[in-house]
Amino acid sequence: MSKNVLIIGSGGREHAITWKIAKSPHIKSIFAAPGSHAIQQVAKTKNVAVDVKNFKEVSKFCKQNDVSLVIVGPEDPLANGIADVLLADGIPVFGPSKNAARIESDKNWAKAFMDKHNIPTAKWKAFKNATEAKKFINNADFPALVVKASGLAAGKGVVVAENKEKACEAVDDILTEQKFGAAGETVVIEELLEGEEVSVLAFCDGNVVKAMLPAQDHKRIFDNDQGPNTGGMGAYCPCPLLDSDQYNFVEKNVLQQTVEGFKKDNIKFVGVLYAGLMLTPSGPKVLEFNCRFGDPETEVLLPLLESDLFEIMETCCSGSLNKIDLFWKNNLTAVGVVMASRGYPETSSKGQVITGIEEVNVRAKHVVFHCGTALKDNNLVTNGGRVLIAVSLAPQLTLAAAQATKACETINFDGKQFRHDIAHKGIARAILHTGKLTYKASGVDITAGNDLVSHIKPAAKSTNRSGVMGALGGFGGLFDTKAAGYKDPLLVSGTDGVGTKLKIAQEMGIHNTIGIDLVAMCVNDVLAHGAEPLFFLDYFACGNLDVNVAKEVVSGVAEGCRQAGCSLIGGETAEMPDMYPPGEYDVAGFAVGAVERNQLMPQIHSIQPGDVVIGLPSSGVHSNGFSLVRKIMKLAGVNYHDKAPFSKEGKSFGEELLTPTKIYVKNVIPAVKTGKVKAFAHITGGGLDENIPRILPAHLAVELDATKWDIPVIFPWLATAGGVNQAELLRTFNCGIGGVLIIDGKHEQEVIKRISCEDATKIGTVVAQLHKPAEQVIVKNFSKVLEAKMKPFVPSLVSKITTKKRVGVLISGSGTNLQALIHGTQTSDTGAEIVLVISNKDNVEGLNRAARANIPTKIIRHKDYPNREDFDQALHNELVRSGVEIVCLAGFMRILTGQFTSKWKGKLINIHPALLPLFKGTHAQKQALDAGVRVSGCTVHFVEEAVDGGHIITQETVPIELNDTEETLTERIKQAEHKAFPRALEWVAKEKVKIGDDNKLVWKL
Repeated sequence: MSKNVLIIGSGGREHAITWKIAKSPHIKSIFAAPGSHAIQQVAKTKNVAVDVKNFKEVSKFCKQNDVSLVIVGPEDPLANGIADVLLADGIPVFGPSKNAARIESDKNWAKAFMDKHNIPTAKWKAFKNATEAKKFINNADFPALVVKASGLAAGKGVVVAENKEKACEAVDDILTEQKFGAAGETVVIEELLEGEEVSVLAFCDGNVVKAMLPAQDHKRIFDNDQGPNTGGMGAYCPCPLLDSDQYNFVEKNVLQQTVEGFKKDNIKFVGVLYAGLMLTPSGPKVLEFNCRFGDPETEVLLPLLESDLFEIMETCCSGSLNKIDLFWKNNLTAVGVVMASRGYPETSSKGQVITGIEEVNVRAKHVVFHCGTALKDNNLVTNGGRVLIAVSLAPQLTLAAAQATKACETINFDGKQFRHDIAHKGIARAILHTGKLTYKASGVDITAGNDLVSHIKPAAKSTNRSGVMGALGGFGGLFDTKAAGYKDPLLVSGTDGVGTKLKIAQEMGIHNTIGIDLVAMCVNDVLAHGAEPLFFLDYFACGNLDVNVAKEVVSGVAEGCRQAGCSLIGGETAEMPDMYPPGEYDVAGFAVGAVERNQLMPQIHSIQPGDVVIGLPSSGVHSNGFSLVRKIMKLAGVNYHDKAPFSKEGKSFGEELLTPTKIYVKNVIPAVKTGKVKAFAHITGGGLDENIPRILPAHLAVELDATKWDIPVIFPWLATAGGVNQAELLRTFNCGIGGVLIIDGKHEQEVIKRISCEDATKIGTVVAQLHKPAEQVIVKNFSKVLEAKMKPFVPSLVSKITTKKRVGVLISGSGTNLQALIHGTQTSDTGAEIVLVISNKDNVEGLNRAARANIPTKIIRHKDYPNREDFDQALHNELVRSGVEIVCLAGFMRILTGQFTSKWKGKLINIHPALLPLFKGTHAQKQALDAGVRVSGCTVHFVEEAVDGGHIITQETVPIELNDTEETLTERIKQAEHKAFPRALEWVAKEKVKIGDDNKLVWKL
């Protein structure tokens, strides 16, 4: 049987109660007195002009309108006896009698009641005389710093003083200045308790209590609990600061104990009993009781309540609360942030226009309750101190807090103020209590790591040389220099990485050469001191360990060690999921070499004008300058899989760029040991310009001739495609020379003969430094040589002449493409944000996918409309209301009308499981198989009225295998769709492609 209820009140608490009560199937009509504009917008609700201070008039209204239950929100009517009058007239009331309401309305009485019935609370004493009260503050044997007006003061009658002087000032304000009027005729001086405050509310039927979830209010106006007290600036629930044992203690020894005390005093308490608690080191203690729902606690409690609130209230009124259980939403927390008007809490401003509420309300698991608003000139305006409370529900307290705060940033009115730290007190505890991440769940798989070590051992063993001690797997690697044949050795160490060349290896999926680069970068540096590399250690860091990839990398390291003649004696594999995205890794190497003291290089003091510079050709870019290389690739509009125009063997850009760094050790060390090499420079980062000076005396320079060596064609291409000048090339890249030796000219032929395997050649000489400012590397003919090599690339260069959009997605089913769009928009810069998902069917998985991603959803059933036009108009209205700018059809199984497609022309895209214009309509995969084509795929296109018509944005091909069925082909095409759809959305969102005024595609890729 449908019933009518009357709700007394007009604030955010009453808005939340109305919102929750309206969800009950038992409710026919809700009357609100006085209510508010916002409350009246709730389904089944109507504001009524009843004088809530005239209890007889309220009773008369109830009888005339067949009201089954009166729900009293604020404390004042309860303290004044509204329940007594209505109950006497036979009208059920959810709220205590006047006598029971004294637990809140008279703090002096309440404290005495707690003492009488052994309810834990702070030490206290009440006074009517200011002098006596101040004397007590100054002489008490406990910190008597909490000063309370005994009566009702709208939540503002409590002062927690910093010191005795401030406490005495509060006494004067309340008793002498009568700041709170009659409410302050008596003051209660309390002990200052230390701990966190928590609120536990309970439903009560006069005999038993059923506690609600614990919540925490935030009284102070400013962040970090600064500023004066307010009625409450926000709350969150459940509060993890109260553990289960404490919760049970509160329910039994505070709440139920209070009800037992009422019974002993012949007082019946029906309604909500609110215990404000301090969690002290000795256990929870009561700070205060309230006789009604708390505000703002109600606004975070009721959205989490799964049970029917009306049913609970009825059982309280009938004395049968023990027959029901309370049910709460699982795995959700709620945070509410209050928005207050300018001047609050001392004053409040009214009449400021409010915007942005609807934008928040359409967000998933968000609701805005109105504390003090009104309608003026068709505008929603502020109408009180506390104006709104934005509530967000989320699985993690951190996320709920962030979303609620962001909601307040979205809503605007002049003079708004809100706290940014609501719920922060509970976040750390919430993580410690409910965090679900485990070591394995974090992505660290110890078994995989062990498997990698088992592969490394034989690879490392293959690099053994004399001097190696011990085996792989210890905490450190050992090497005996005497066993290696050294008499008076100096140890030389070098460490390096590979830089962003790794990015190319990862994008290409080629990992077996990067280890050679790593060894080369370290041992070539060690070689610069004349040292022979003895042993090497590597460091491999990743997000999630892919053993096969790691094996390839380490195999490359082992190959590099073999080329360098050193031993791989150890290493470290670090798996750090929160540091590296999937598929990415980093490497570092550590080489140690030895050189006899009398052969240490560079021998700078011996270098003189006329010495010869021998160049050792590089194999390409080697391992430096790749940030610039990658930038040039983007400017050129090519990818690493494209055929490189400079490749003599038809290789791709990636393959050419991944050519490993040359290792010069085995051929250079014999020359070094002759004592006829004065210096060796490894040309790494800084190019020729910055590396050769490292081995020169300050007063000398080198003069090089670019016609004397071959500059690989990759460097001219880089210069052309990127517009890189000569100076930048010379100080960034090796430009074809990976290392240089400086020798006395008379030893030129002998040294070159010893290193002939490196195609070594004389490229210059040492000269006196003549230029100011100092220029130690002069490269002649560089422009001449480079210019000739750049010319073939010029024609292609000449002929080759960029806030997130709000996206709505329409679905009908499982939403796998929706998931791809969600992933794309939430993990990369697509220039788009999904703000709404609409389904024309109930209970489809796509709605769950959206909900899990915290995306608002809407069900608009096509069957609820008489024709396509009306259905499409409903879609359009909802999209517009949510501010949607681009619409994606992701498995939306309805044909849209021309009226709809014309409104969204150029902003409406769809994906089709075939390479349009082939195989339009349904069962495209079957059509492809029946046609016998060898390739299919998917197409993303702009939508027009014609089925699968519209301009093509992008396509992905999928080869058709000989044994393909419709099901297997469909599955592979889905994978292609998951790549193409996000890419197309990004292009449309960033306006890289659009339909021009001439109805043709305009591309800006």
